[in-house]
Amino acid sequence: MSDVSLPAPSGSRTAAVIPAAGRGVRLGPGAPKALRALNGTPMLIHAARAMAASRAVSLVVVVAPPDGAAEVKSLLDVHALPDRTDFLVVPGGESRQESVKYGLDALPPGIDIVLVHDAARPLVPVDTVDAVIEAVRDGAPAVVPALPLADTVKEVEPAAVAGEPEPVVATPVRARLRAVQTPQGFDRATLVRAHETVGDCVTDDASMVERLGLQVVVVPGHEEAFKVTRPLDLVLAEAVLARRRLNDGF
Repeated sequence: MSDVSLPAPSGSRTAAVIPAAGRGVRLGPGAPKALRALNGTPMLIHAARAMAASRAVSLVVVVAPPDGAAEVKSLLDVHALPDRTDFLVVPGGESRQESVKYGLDALPPGIDIVLVHDAARPLVPVDTVDAVIEAVRDGAPAVVPALPLADTVKEVEPAAVAGEPEPVVATPVRARLRAVQTPQGFDRATLVRAHETVGDCVTDDASMVERLGLQVVVVPGHEEAFKVTRPLDLVLAEAVLARRRLNDGF
């Protein structure tokens, strides 16, 4: 991981929106997923630090659970975060899409580039963040980091009853497939237009831009930008942090 992050050029400002209002049921009962501890620190704090690690990011907007904005603000206040980056907490909505919209609505004038980052991807390296920002600066309206797939993928007809065998419909060409990560980067006006005009439920913001008929481009992702969804992912994330402490001294 590089020690030198992308500088913010004169006249260009980048903000990151972190939707963190979900419950994370696949990690089991308890605190919302974004507030689960990773090496003693909530995943949300790791994710916020990952965005702020880029010198191009001047503002991080955290979209909290609707009834948990005060708790999230308190967490940000007590954990060490870079002084050069401003942080803002706003209440979220019932869906991820709605929460991102609330984060967008909270952005001040002068922000040209918006990153949308999953709180459940706490370990994304700064080089990946910078690569996304650079691609947007170069003119792409929407940019996603992604990795080639290691496994063959099957398209199936979903079973009527969970756990029942599912017939295979097709086998997509693996070389043309990518596993998409975050942060996803956007020209601000493009992302605002997407949220104003695309009403269908989608799984990521880049899909909304695709619905506008605009091209989304891919930059290389990173294996450490994986999503912490299940208990085994927490074990892997702890191992990554342990290796970073050993190699980088933090």
